[in-house]
Amino acid sequence: MSDLAHHPVAPTGDPDEIDVSIVLPVYNEKGHLHEEIRRIRAAMDAAEFSYEIIVIDDGSNDGSGDALREIDGIRLIQFLTNRGSGSARKYGTRAARGRIVVWTDVDMSYPNDLIPELVRELDGYDQVVGARTTEEGTHKMFRVPAKAFIRKLASYLVQTPIPDLNSGMRAFRRDVALQYVSQLPPGFSCVTTITLTFLAHGYTVKYWDITYSKRAGKSKFHWWADTKRYLLQVIRMTLSYDPFRVFLPIGFLLLAIATGKLVYDIVDSDWKVAINTLLMFLAAFQVFVVGMLADLIGRATRATHEVQPAAGFTRDVGPTFPAGHQKAP
Repeated sequence: MSDLAHHPVAPTGDPDEIDVSIVLPVYNEKGHLHEEIRRIRAAMDAAEFSYEIIVIDDGSNDGSGDALREIDGIRLIQFLTNRGSGSARKYGTRAARGRIVVWTDVDMSYPNDLIPELVRELDGYDQVVGARTTEEGTHKMFRVPAKAFIRKLASYLVQTPIPDLNSGMRAFRRDVALQYVSQLPPGFSCVTTITLTFLAHGYTVKYWDITYSKRAGKSKFHWWADTKRYLLQVIRMTLSYDPFRVFLPIGFLLLAIATGKLVYDIVDSDWKVAINTLLMFLAAFQVFVVGMLADLIGRATRATHEVQPAAGFTRDVGPTFPAGHQKAP
């Protein structure tokens, strides 16, 4: 049995006063679970934060579940079937008791010994994303250009540069995230969703450069299916939060084509406007109307109360009373 099995978790008193909850989704990672959790614990024990480790066993069938049960001092949730890494992260976030939630993987690819530094970088921000400086995943020939395109599209849609859209290592405020965890998809695109959701609602996201290593074990990422889900999720979220970013360019493009065709009809056909020209104007009008309806629906269904964003500096003072005013006892 590993020495992790008898590693005590320091008492934290009131559970609501925990600083950090570290959520670890696990699916068939038996070969390196003990080493990775040991690395995380060593880093957190040397830091100033109270913490908990929440491991979500997402239906592993390689013995990871039995290995995790041998490790004391971790909160363990085991699903009998594989629900997807997004579901694991969602339920782990809901179960968390820390003010700050950290997402990371246990495949040895992320620098989990730097989690305390990642948490410190959160000061004044609502989320910090570990932005990878290299690409070490499988199918690099397909993944790199596809991810670059989706990242550029997402940056355009939220009007903010995004160095790394789908990093699996990040820290964020739990109270902010709980407003939106129900929207997380079950698969890998959950990390994209949490980034875009924060940005779309005006919360601050900081990118902190990290090194990215070759993963241990077998990758669960399917380059075609998961890339397609990433792209669809970016478009879906944009249609939910800012549909005009999609519909306005399409509408104006159709309007420009229709106007050019109208000029051609006037010059070439002696003011006889073709039916297809009118249809293009109608199509442009319909796109504008659909965009307006989508925007109205999005605004009508948006939450009326949102958690206040993090501030870099605040000062609180008491009210000023007029001269001679008697304060109530």
